[in-house]
Amino acid sequence: MDLSGKRIVVTGAFGVLGAAVSAAAKAAGARVACVDFAPASKAPAALRDAVLIGDADLGAPAAAKAAIETAAAKLGGLDGIVNIAGGFRWEKIADGDPATWDFMFNVNVRTAVNATRAALPLLTSGGARVVNIGAAGAIKAATGMGAYAASKAGVAKFTEALADELKDGGVTVNAILPSIIDTPVNRADMPDAEFDRWVKPQQVADLVVFPLSDRATAITGALIPITGRV
Repeated sequence: MDLSGKRIVVTGAFGVLGAAVSAAAKAAGARVACVDFAPASKAPAALRDAVLIGDADLGAPAAAKAAIETAAAKLGGLDGIVNIAGGFRWEKIADGDPATWDFMFNVNVRTAVNATRAALPLLTSGGARVVNIGAAGAIKAATGMGAYAASKAGVAKFTEALADELKDGGVTVNAILPSIIDTPVNRADMPDAEFDRWVKPQQVADLVVFPLSDRATAITGALIPITGRV
């Protein structure tokens, strides 16, 4: 897909998936601003020619607003945002900590809501795009995934509600729902798994590029699964 001339913000950009999405958007012709909670010095080397904005606590509305506005200023405007910032915590419900539910909501839902609300006044071009990263586990959760899956279900409903809210203005809002992504952390946590069945970060990134493109004008409010062979 061609993103030539598009100005895209990617949150959670210094992680494995965020870096892959940022690189894919750049390869498609977009100018990319990479936003992350980590300091800019922690950005992968492959992103060093992008706009880097670190130390951004997207869970705080004021900090999210400052980060997104800085990104848009450095890009010369904004055409889309990809919300990847988030986290995972495996914990059973019976013997888990209730605070985990608040934590998962904050890192997975609140970050996306705050970043998107900050971006909306800046998405003034025709065909602006919002793409959220949800999770296949939001549709069917398993043991230890209660808080995580619930928060990602929140991302799905946020996506659907905002898509309906913005449908008359030409802004599309969609979510990608990956299953287990093949990252070093996931391999370390599940060393006996069949890694070749997992979704590769590049495969997710390639899918994200499509709803950012002009070819996806008719798609909004979609929850798009990418599950490999899990």
